[in-house]
Amino acid sequence: MAWNKMKQSLESFLCPALYGRVEYTATSYRYLSDKAGQCYIKVDKKKIFNMSDTSTLIRWYQTEQEIKNDSDIQIPINSEEIEMVRKGTNGAVPVDRLKVIARNRKISEYAKEMLSAQSALSKSNFNVVANRFLTMSIEESLESNDILLNILALVDRRVGKKRLLNMAEKMKLKHPIVQYFYELRLSTFDMGN
Repeated sequence: MAWNKMKQSLESFLCPALYGRVEYTATSYRYLSDKAGQCYIKVDKKKIFNMSDTSTLIRWYQTEQEIKNDSDIQIPINSEEIEMVRKGTNGAVPVDRLKVIARNRKISEYAKEMLSAQSALSKSNFNVVANRFLTMSIEESLESNDILLNILALVDRRVGKKRLLNMAEKMKLKHPIVQYFYELRLSTFDMGN
């Protein structure tokens, strides 16, 4: 699908309060075959999300520390995870310490998943993901692990206030840019839409 047609299709799905505020932009280098174009999303004329910006990659360790230090992020630990740690330590560690170790391991896994998602995103082709979005259900886009699919779905007019409010807990575990667009969309309801 040609860029202009795709852009029109994507913008036709924007919720009315975000029409004109959210823009999809693409640049390409016509005469330079080794230069890929850039795709980005603007909000209120500011580049918010650049799919080609390698500076947005967050190192795994830094991400892990941010998760550990953010008291709003709740990482639930179940008894099976604690039992796995107990077996790994041969039962020589107190129960309260087992919980800390299990939580730290889960945070580490979560940080690696976030970094993996960010890396995949910087390599992704906006057109491919946008075409997929236009052909799949809104539910699939919201449930997907693809950050761009989540963003496109969150600003979609087919997602109502009730559904957005029911997603509040899930959004705490999403990438910060997905959380940004979630908050942006929630703010449109304060304006009466």
